[in-house]
This record gives sequence, structure tokens and C-alpha cells, in this order.
Amino acid sequence: MGICKSAWCVIALFGAVNVVQSQATQSATAPKVDSETISGLGARNIGSAAMSGRIAALTAVHEGNRLTVYIGAASGGVWKSENGGTTYKPIFDKQPVQSIGAIAIDPTNPKVIWVGTGESWTRNSVSIGDGIYKSTDGGDNWKNVGLRESERIAKILIDPTAPNTVYACVPGKLWSDSEDRGVYKTTNGGQTWIKILKGSNPSTGCSMMSMDSKNPKTVYAGMWDFRRKGWTFRSGGDGETAPSASGLFKSTDGGATWTDLNASTAKGLPAKPWGRIAVTVAPSNPNVVYAFIEAVPPKNALYRSSDGGRTWEMRDRSQAMIWRPFYFANLIVDPKDENRVFKPDGPLVVSSDGGQSFSGISNGAHGDFHDLWIDPTSTDRVITGDDGGVWYSYDGGNKWWKGENLPISQFYHVSLDNDRPYHVYGGLQDNSSWIGDSEYPGGITNSRWENMYGGDGFWMFVDPTDQNYVYAEYQGGEVARVHRKTHEGRPIKPLPRYQEKKLRFNWNTPIHVSPTQNGTVYIGSQYLFRTRDFGQTWDRISPDLSTNDPSKQLQEQSGGVTVDNSAAEMHTTIYAIAESPKDPNVIWTGTDDGNLQVTRDGGKTWTNVVGNIAGLPKSAWVSYVDAGHFDPGTVYATFDLHTFGDMRPYAYKSTDYGKTWTSLVRQGSPVRGYAHVIRQDLVNPDLLFLGTEFGLWISLDGGTQWSRYKGGDFPSVAVRDLAIQPRDNDLVIATHGRGIWIIDDITPLRALTPSTLVQDVVFMRARPTVQKIPAQGGWVNGDAAFVGNNSSDAAVITYYLKKRHIFGDMKIEVLDPGGKAVGTVPSTKRRGLSRVTWAMRLPPPRVPPAASAAFSAAYGPRVLPGTYTVKMTKDNQVYTMPLALVSDPRETHTMADRQAQFALANKLVAMLGDMSFAVERMNAVRSALEDRASKLPAGDALAQRLRDASSSADTMRKKIVATKEGGMITGEERLRENLTDLYGAVIFYDGKPSQMQIDRTDAIGREVADIVASFDAWSAKDLAALNTQLGAKNLQPIVLITRAQWEGVGKSGQ
Repeated sequence: MGICKSAWCVIALFGAVNVVQSQATQSATAPKVDSETISGLGARNIGSAAMSGRIAALTAVHEGNRLTVYIGAASGGVWKSENGGTTYKPIFDKQPVQSIGAIAIDPTNPKVIWVGTGESWTRNSVSIGDGIYKSTDGGDNWKNVGLRESERIAKILIDPTAPNTVYACVPGKLWSDSEDRGVYKTTNGGQTWIKILKGSNPSTGCSMMSMDSKNPKTVYAGMWDFRRKGWTFRSGGDGETAPSASGLFKSTDGGATWTDLNASTAKGLPAKPWGRIAVTVAPSNPNVVYAFIEAVPPKNALYRSSDGGRTWEMRDRSQAMIWRPFYFANLIVDPKDENRVFKPDGPLVVSSDGGQSFSGISNGAHGDFHDLWIDPTSTDRVITGDDGGVWYSYDGGNKWWKGENLPISQFYHVSLDNDRPYHVYGGLQDNSSWIGDSEYPGGITNSRWENMYGGDGFWMFVDPTDQNYVYAEYQGGEVARVHRKTHEGRPIKPLPRYQEKKLRFNWNTPIHVSPTQNGTVYIGSQYLFRTRDFGQTWDRISPDLSTNDPSKQLQEQSGGVTVDNSAAEMHTTIYAIAESPKDPNVIWTGTDDGNLQVTRDGGKTWTNVVGNIAGLPKSAWVSYVDAGHFDPGTVYATFDLHTFGDMRPYAYKSTDYGKTWTSLVRQGSPVRGYAHVIRQDLVNPDLLFLGTEFGLWISLDGGTQWSRYKGGDFPSVAVRDLAIQPRDNDLVIATHGRGIWIIDDITPLRALTPSTLVQDVVFMRARPTVQKIPAQGGWVNGDAAFVGNNSSDAAVITYYLKKRHIFGDMKIEVLDPGGKAVGTVPSTKRRGLSRVTWAMRLPPPRVPPAASAAFSAAYGPRVLPGTYTVKMTKDNQVYTMPLALVSDPRETHTMADRQAQFALANKLVAMLGDMSFAVERMNAVRSALEDRASKLPAGDALAQRLRDASSSADTMRKKIVATKEGGMITGEERLRENLTDLYGAVIFYDGKPSQMQIDRTDAIGREVADIVASFDAWSAKDLAALNTQLGAKNLQPIVLITRAQWEGVGKSGQ
């Protein structure tokens, strides 16, 4: 048998078909393709939780002796801890949206949880929700109870005296006018809702709300007039068609009537216009009310009322108080101290003097805070959430402990290298750019991720000409070439020419590494730039490819009442770049203002082809372009109109360089959410992957049908980018809210062709199984740390069932190259694709019982590389498939080495079997001797002789096995312990055994044989004499168990 080092050297052996099937009934029509068809290929989440992600809302409650914490991630769902934050589990993954704006716990029943979906911290990358959800069992099950068109919810209040009365603060739609905003109320637990406070125009909703807990009919609400567009943002101030309607309102009758609190009706409040407003009532003294008001400087400040809102005083207006009101507008008062108030902002700040002054208390934490919970039983215990996750303090904020168990990181993009195992590269919202392992011995801990560059991270690639360098960037095109070991970064962003106007780089500036020319890199502003010398120089290879609309270039005026220009609104820019992998002269660019341009001569001339796309609304953001992998004229593109309030997906394909186009998401398609990315498979041209705001969608037929992927509990999270590892065939998914996920080996998806789908049973083609080097690594991290899963160490067997198997037998076996059965695999019977695993090991050896555990003996010998056969028996049908096992390409062992190791491992298995048989005979004799002695009268001399004989047999047994209680710490080692340790050393190293191991094997074998010979001699003499005496007393003789009897007993346990 020749050894196969390359994972792909066996492809020629199997060719395009690796399924051998018996005569089976096949259907004439293809069954439906849906989520169940494709989702049997599970996905694994590798995190990371090192950087975590933005927390939009959180709360907690004491339930007896435990603290239950609920975390609402900005785009990663709801997480629950029942131990104060030590461990979390996601409890919202089955819901159709994952953006969370508010969480509230029923004060009379902690099992009743209300969740408002849609984050209210309305930055440019914010996701959307679909209403308010309610759980009556602590989050195990959820029901959408209304407000489905609200898009985002900022606060939920529950009347503690009548918990079916609930108020919802709804900011409403961010990108468009809507009447579905304001303050809503239900009095029947969510069955029906009524709007009890609305803005005076369709762009005004509720920004924050607070209740007098002692008189819950008293409610304060901040109303906020706001609008975001792709190129500007307005927080307060006049709109295009109506004056600003931001304001502060109070009701004392449960929302039946409201009083407008303004400079005229409530002395001390500033003049309008206002922007965003935060308001909160002091729980210990409801007359004390705090309001942060975004007003025209210098009146933008924190205000305090000591008389229930009748009069107000301006308090703090430090930078931490007034900075970025649209993103930081929350106030939390100590439940026992009306003068202690927190404001989550860039830093977390706190006042102990009623808001006169604030000091920062978040040194050591990430920054950009949004919510905070104060333990009412011990107010120095606080939990807060920011753009970098959740943080805990037990001393009022002097010191912080970071939660490292929430994998809610918000990736924008992902790329891969070709290392073994490969690495994952990506940039994250407000959390820099990172490199992580796709797998690592012991699991992928947070420490296996390395931060390489700062700011908000976006595109990141390894330099294909020198693996020591990566290209990484932060917002606004600030790209650098970074040394991976030293972390030294050289800025290489293209710069303006003499007297040239500003180069416009998008918040998420595209970088593209040429797939055909090592060393060639592209970056886009309004122009396309290309470098061939690692960014030392850049060639401008295009004119302005955007619309260059000056009305969309007024970013210095963006912000509304408060100017806010962070590059997030930079517009009329290139957003997508793709060079054809079949022709480097074919380059595509897409802009954020609706242009899709192509050059076929390396940038000398350009053609805008967007006008050729029928049915595409004007000015659609080109979110992704994927140049076809099989011919230069094919291209795929996604378009995004959510910044105009259109949340539908748009995806198109052209096969003639953009002259004509086909829509890939047609009317009636199940695809939900605006589209971020589309990728064509590298092998099967009809296999497409589409990432939208609500998940991953897969098409097997070039885009005619789409199915949502749900494997491995993958939630409806935003999929912002996709990458395929060409060697391992893994699909790597960059989510904006749940980190990186990997679908290992998508080869079966490539084989789900129409001819496959009509068959009853098909074993699916897969990559050859690499027998990974047995490696140790990682360490214990406690329960409070996230650890990402590795790919399976076992052989993964994938098969397709046209229908769920319900009746009759179904089993899967593995046969070795000689046709001998070497394993049985538990099977799943679901419809569609299923995956099962075989450990690639023979059954473990039998081991004599002893006082210590023989851990190594829990594993059988690993089988040799080669071509095995997987056999399924389903009723009276038999299906088979070749299974290729190949050695790890990193190892250096020859086939002769592997065969020597396998032979010695099996010899040790046989020796352990012989030893087990010997000890079993001794134990059986001892039991029989004691049994016979117990049947004799007291004082009978034969009884003592029987017990003496039992002791003699036990003495021989103790030469083989350890008997002292205490396991490994007793230091007692006998032949069993020696042999199992040797066995473990041999089976967990695939190389040639040492001569010392071979000699030791022979030595132990001889020592065991000596003991067995002594036992046999003793049995023949002493036991025979005792049997004669037993017969004289009419007692049964003691008969030694035979090998055949012992093996018959043992087989049932193997």
C-alpha cells in the first residue's frame, strides 16, 4: 500500500463520482430544495469573544440565590446567564432577527421577559428589528406580540402594579419616514397595542422613557426627530419638509394625556431645536428627574428637576456628557441614591453630586458604553455594556472584569491564507483587525486571536508575496502594510495631488488583492488605485467612477443639532472592487451611489453598466461584486437600498461583461434582508452563496432557487462577507454580530446536482480525510471563557436521503481495504444532507479491572491510510462509497513507519486481551473459592484451605494489576499499568516505534507469561486437589473459564 501525503492526491482515484449504489428506486421528479436539504452540514463558531461586540441593552434580576443576567447584543441576539455572568447561552437564535434594542423583566415574575428588537444606537452599520417579543418561561420560548413595523425599540417599561400593562418606546425607522413610531401601550400583555404619544412628523419617534416606580402612571418620554441617509445624518433640527419635533413629555395618567415640557412650560429647559433626549426618574425619590438634552450649544447639557419636571437646572455639560448624542443617550440612577447617576458615553462617567460634575470610571474597559445595570441589593456591583462587550465591577467602577464568553463580534470582512491549518483574517466594528486560527489543539481560545491593527477594522489580507505581512485598514481608507511579528505598520493610503480636492474614501473602503498577479493590490476612493510595489506608489487607473454628486458630499454639515462627521457618512465613493481571476485586465468597481463600472483593458477605459440592469432602483449601493471564476465575462453583484428604506435583497448576474443581466432574487423568493455579499463557488459554477442582513442563503442551481442555511444552530444574523478555502473546501462566514463561522468541507453541496437530488440515497463526495497529527495544546480556561470548536478529528461521512427514513433498519459500517468490517457508525435519518463521523480507530482493547483508570486504553489503534469502504444497509438496499484516508501532509512518517506502529499497537491490544483473560480467570477462581468456603460450616478445615487458595490466586493477580485505592497517586505500578502506558505512547504517535518500546513490549509479555504459567501450574496442582475435597463434601468443583467463554462474554461489551 503506497502512502498518500497530499490531501488531494487521491482525486484521480475517484474522479468525479465516488458513489457506488445498488439497484434503487429513483424518483422521476426532483424533490424540493429547502433549509432541511442543505443544513445537515453543520457550522462551527470560532468566535472570537476576545474582542466581543457591541452591547445595546442589558438587565439582571436576583432569583433566589442566583443572579440572572440578560444581554441584548446590537446584532447578535439575546444571551442569558443564570450564574451572574460566568456562563451564557444564546436564547434568541430561532427568531428571525438578531438586533436587540431593549430588554425588560417583569418585576412580579422573573420568568416573563420582554425584548424589543432593533437597536436604537443608530450608527451607520446598525441592523433592524421586527417588533417586540415576549417569553413566559425565562427565554426558552418566544412570541412576537406586535409592533412588527417598528424597526427599532429603545425602551420597555412594565407597570409593577399591573404587569400586563407595558409601554414601548419606539424610535422607529432610521432610513425613511414612518408612522410606526412613538410611545405604545398594551394593557393585556401584548395582545393589542395603542399609540399613546406620537411625534408631529413622520421622522419623530421615542428616544427614551422612564417611569415613576412608586406611581407607575407617571411616565416621562423623550421624543426624537432623526433621519439617516447614506451620506448624512440628522439628529434633531429641522427636516426637509417639517420643523424639528424633538421634545420631552410627561404623563401622569398612564399616557392618556401628555404635557410638553419645554422652555415655556418648564422653567430652566433650553430653547429648541433639540435632538436626542435621555430621561430617567430616580427610583428612591421620584421627584428627582434627570434629562440629557441635545440642544444648540452651549445649552446642550444634563438637566435636573427636583420637583417632578416643573422646573429644571442645567448641570454638567462636559465633553463626556454632550459627545455624540445619537450614540450615547442613556442615564441610570442609583436605586438607593438620587444623587448618584451614571451616563454611558465614550467613557462611562458617574456623578455623586446630583449631576453637577462627572468623572470617568472606565479606565481598563473598551469604551463607547450604552447601558448599565446597578444591583439594587449592593449598588457597588454594576454590569455595563459597550462596543467591546460586557464588563463587571464590584467596587462601583474603580476596577473592571471583562466578560470573555460572548462571541458577538461584528466582522465586516474575512479573508484566509493557505497555512496548515489556515488562518482567518478580518476587521470588526470598533474592534480593530485580527488574525485567528481556524483550528488549534484543545480548541480555539480567545488567546489564539491576535490584534494586528487599530480603529474600526474592515478589509484585511495576507500579502501573498510575503506571509510576514498583512494589509489592514481602519475607517476612511487608512490602510497599512503591517509586519505580523513586530506589528509595525507602514501607512500606504493614497494621498491627494497638488491642489487636488479631497480623496473620498468610504467608511468601509475596499481593498482588493489581485487573484492573478502577486504583489498587485487595489484600493478605491472615488478613483481606483493600483500598486505593484506594496503601496510605495499608487497608479490612478480610473477617472472618478462615482456620480460625483456634490449634494452628497457635505459631510462637514452632517449631524443635525450636533455636528458628527466620523467618515461614516463619506459618500460618492468606490465600495466594491473585483479583478477577474480569468483575466487581470477585467476589473469591476461598484460605488455607494449606484454606479457599476467595468474595464476590459486594465483601467484605460471604463463602462458604466448599471443602466443595463432592468428593475434595479436608481442610486443603489453596490455592496459586493464577485467576478466569475470560470470565464472573464461573468460577474455577480449585490445591491443594497436599505439606506433608502428598502430592505429587499437585490442580486444579479451577467455573462457578457454587463451588457445584459439576470435577477437572482425574483418575486416570491424566500430570501430575506438586504444583500451584503454574493460568492460563486470555486468548483461548481451553479453553487452560489448569498449573505444578507438576515442570514446565509444557498442556491444549488445558479440562483433560481434559494434556501436559508440553518446548520449548526446558525442564527438569522447579518452575513457581511464569505470566503472559500480552496485547499480544504471550507466556507468561512463573517457575521456582523456572531463572529466567524466555518462550514467544513462544502464538497457535498457541490455534488447536490439535479441527478443527485432525485435519488433515494446517495453518499456524497467529500474531500479526502486527513488523519491529523495527534497533538496536544490549549489549557483549561474555566467556564467563563469562550472556546471555538475545531473541525472533527474523525472521518466525516456525508450522505443524502431524499426522504426521512422512518420504518425499517438502517445502519452504516466501515470496511477496510480487504473488506473486513472495522467500525459501525451511528446514523441519522433526517431528510437531506446528514453528516456522521467514524473515529478511524479499531475497537479499544479489553483491560483488566484495577484500582486505577487506564485512560489510554479507551482508544483503539488508528487505522492505516488507504481506501476504505462505507456501507449503508437501508432495509434491503445496500449503498457503498469509497472513503479515502490520507496522512497529515505535515508529518514525515513513511508508510513503513505507519505499518510498524499499527502492527505494534495491535500486538499490544492482543497482549492486553491476554492479560485481561488471565486476570479474569484469577478473579473467577477467587470468587468461586470464597463462594465454596462460605457454604461450609464454621470451623471446617477445608474452608480455611479454600480461603488460603484464594489468597494465593490474589497474590498472583496483584503482580499484574494495581489494587491500592487512590488511583495514580498511590505510585503503585504493576504490569497492567506498564502495558497500558506503553500502549498509549504507541497509539498516540503515528511514527515508527522505538526499539526501546519494542523491547519493552516483549519484556512485559514475558513477565505476564511467567505469571500465567505460575497460575496454570498452581491450578493444575492445588486447585485440582481442592476440587477433590469439594467433591467429597458434595460441593461443585471449580472450573476455569475458557478463552472461548470469556470472549463470548466480552463481545457484548465491545
